Amino acid sequence: MKNPRQVRTAMLILVLLSLIIRAFLAAFLEFGNDEVYYWTYALYPDLSHFDHPPMVGFLMQLTSLNLLFDSEFFIRLGAVLLGTFNTWLVFLIGKYIWDELTGFYAALLYTASIYAFIIAGTFILPDAPQLTFWLLSVYFLLRSVVGPVNKIAKRYLLLAGLMIGFALLSKYTSVFLLVGAFLYLLIHNRAWFRTKELYLSALLAMLFFVPVLLWNFSNDFISFTFQSERVSIFESGLRGDFFFTELGGQMLYNNPLNFIVGVIALIAFFRKRLSVDPGKMKLLVWVALPLILLFLFFSLFRHTLPHWTGPAWTTIIFMSAVYLRQAGMNRGKSKLLPSFALSALALLLIVITLGVMQIKGGMLYTDQGDRPENMGENDVSLDMYGWRQLAVEFKGITEKEKELMNIDPASPVISHRWFPAANIDYYIARPLGLNVLALGSLEGIHKYAWINQDRGGFSEGMDAWYVTLSRDFRDPVPMYGPFFEQLELAYTIPIQRNGKRVMNAFVYYLKNMKMVPQSVLQ
Repeated sequence: MKNPRQVRTAMLILVLLSLIIRAFLAAFLEFGNDEVYYWTYALYPDLSHFDHPPMVGFLMQLTSLNLLFDSEFFIRLGAVLLGTFNTWLVFLIGKYIWDELTGFYAALLYTASIYAFIIAGTFILPDAPQLTFWLLSVYFLLRSVVGPVNKIAKRYLLLAGLMIGFALLSKYTSVFLLVGAFLYLLIHNRAWFRTKELYLSALLAMLFFVPVLLWNFSNDFISFTFQSERVSIFESGLRGDFFFTELGGQMLYNNPLNFIVGVIALIAFFRKRLSVDPGKMKLLVWVALPLILLFLFFSLFRHTLPHWTGPAWTTIIFMSAVYLRQAGMNRGKSKLLPSFALSALALLLIVITLGVMQIKGGMLYTDQGDRPENMGENDVSLDMYGWRQLAVEFKGITEKEKELMNIDPASPVISHRWFPAANIDYYIARPLGLNVLALGSLEGIHKYAWINQDRGGFSEGMDAWYVTLSRDFRDPVPMYGPFFEQLELAYTIPIQRNGKRVMNAFVYYLKNMKMVPQSVLQ
């Protein structure tokens, strides 16, 4: 057993290093499509939103002082702080499960997870608050329902209900915390069903979800309809390609080495070869596996996103830490830094380094396309590059138009979908005091259906800008020809990276709206 002081010193170093790396990435990189869209949750806060509950917006409001400080760093700061806090929280959970070294192993594996470190620990997505409250819920559930019914355990169970409520306010998949706890109690510890605290805890969790229910009630339960359609299995036959994409995505997002040791730990558990409190392991399995298996099942029929199961694989990390701790004991020597965990951390650092090099310099891949309209179409790294550059160029265009007056420079910018609408909103329109309006289907424009209303919507005779990039080019003529008298390509802006043109931005005039589109909310 390592000296506890050594373990705590190593933990402090791990926490500080992870904080520094997260903060650097948060300040250095431009927003991705999803991140900048969730910025609109802070810009237009509500009880809930079209596609997710409101917590991520509240978090951005908190760390940016209600967008007083609205750089990428401050908007991402909540994710950075929570991701760093989670590192210590994971250590505490692992310590409670077995000992401090187990906690440190769990913290190493957590830090090595691409999902936990980047997606939920640096980028500002609903996963950031969800993962924190998920882990807190797991901690309080371990301290309560696994053991005998007593006064202290009852208090922990109420705290678990509170944390599950916050998790539900972050992301809908948090319902699997309730599912996992219920299944565990039903099968392994039914004594809790005779306590009032169990029902008070569940009620507490649901009370925090009431704002989401109220918003959906006033909006025809549109959020639940949208999410249920994303996992409908009745629209196609078996899709092996979707299944292997989901499985491969789960492996990559959670770090292939983490995935491998997680599977090994699960096998060891089912073969009764993990020498630790079996009740704790059973709770972890019931919380994690239903979410993982359900989305693997859904992926047999339709496209799913691998990060949806991220909290479940993060839960499996504790079983992996137990397995590594036990393996060290069996060898008669428990290392502070096991080679497996170090390899996983090294892989994360390689991914981060290569990712930053590609995003900022295009070192690994460029896509020149075969025409100006599709240059960069296959370079996914451009989703997080070029917007700052485009903002400078567009500002120059509006200054020029003050003299040319082809259209009023203060005209709104129209977009066809939630991205690039939110990218344009944050990087281009916001600094110039322009509005962005989205014109498309509800499934395409998402929250912008409500933002359109808040910004006054469309009016007959109005002019507008239209901006589209060759990474995701959309010709406005077939889309908006019925609505405007004249549509004209006005400017083509080259986006440069590392001295080379990698993408084009096309700026159009949309003149004299002749037909006002009907709101998609009617």
